Amino acid sequence: MAYQDLVFPENSLFLVTGGAGFIGSNLCEAILSLGHRVRCLDDLSTGKQENVDFLKDRPGYEFLRGDIKDLETCKKACEGVDYVLNQAAWGSVPRSIEMPLFYEENNIRGTLNMMEAARQSGVKRFVYASSSSVYGDHPVLPKKEGQEGKLLSPYALTKRACEEYGSLYFRLYGLPTVGLRYFNVFGRRQDPDGAYAAVIPRFIRQLLHGERPTINGDGKQSRDFTYIDNVIEANLKACLAGEEAFGEAFNIAYGGREYLIDIYYDITKALGTEIEPLFGPDRPGDIKHSNADISKARKLLGYDPEYDFKRGIALAIDWYKRNLG
Repeated sequence: MAYQDLVFPENSLFLVTGGAGFIGSNLCEAILSLGHRVRCLDDLSTGKQENVDFLKDRPGYEFLRGDIKDLETCKKACEGVDYVLNQAAWGSVPRSIEMPLFYEENNIRGTLNMMEAARQSGVKRFVYASSSSVYGDHPVLPKKEGQEGKLLSPYALTKRACEEYGSLYFRLYGLPTVGLRYFNVFGRRQDPDGAYAAVIPRFIRQLLHGERPTINGDGKQSRDFTYIDNVIEANLKACLAGEEAFGEAFNIAYGGREYLIDIYYDITKALGTEIEPLFGPDRPGDIKHSNADISKARKLLGYDPEYDFKRGIALAIDWYKRNLG
């Protein structure tokens, strides 16, 4: 794996907020595998205890239940921390359209609380999750940092605001921030249930249970689906990035482009089923096509993703077959 050879000071302490979530739990596991300590902060509102239960007896693991909307909790979580990997946020474009006030409070104020706590604690790096949704309606592909359009959802606005705070906190206070614009991350432990579940695990779960999935739109929308291990690599390399990366945001993807209908049939083939999909209306706030230019992350973070879509989807399907049954 591209992050196994990274060298951090001995006994480094990482704080992973949203650590019981899909991406956060994978980061916690990876950090422990490198021999470092990790403090997992989560209020379990969207994260799941079972995502991190298998880590509880590992040396160097600590779980702290708390909410990033509370500044004192954030300060406590940052005590003695070297690196913050801030993943805590509420996702889902459609849900943000239904709950704009909550998204502002949780995603913007919560992230600002974490930046302030990290600043006061003198952490070495503050790496935070952003999103490809910040590109909004900008039509040009591939998506390139600095070429953003009009935002299409409250969720996208919260991520854009966090990027602005990240830039400001470096320029004004010297906090070494690095923003990561995730493009459609998928892989082990991603939640397949609920109305706002991501499309790949939802398809897999429904097909494994003989159900007929619904594709929103015509299935011809495209995405730069990004396997979880690429995201782990990006986060850890961002912790070692030089000053030229501070205050910046980076596309984190593989740099590919997959069409939803093709993915659906790839999954049915891998599962040995011939269930045809249903088609529903387009989801409000969604973009039609997404594909990332990752040259900036390659240059300034040393990001070099190992897992293309074909390799990642095979690993994901195998994990869900073993864990969903």
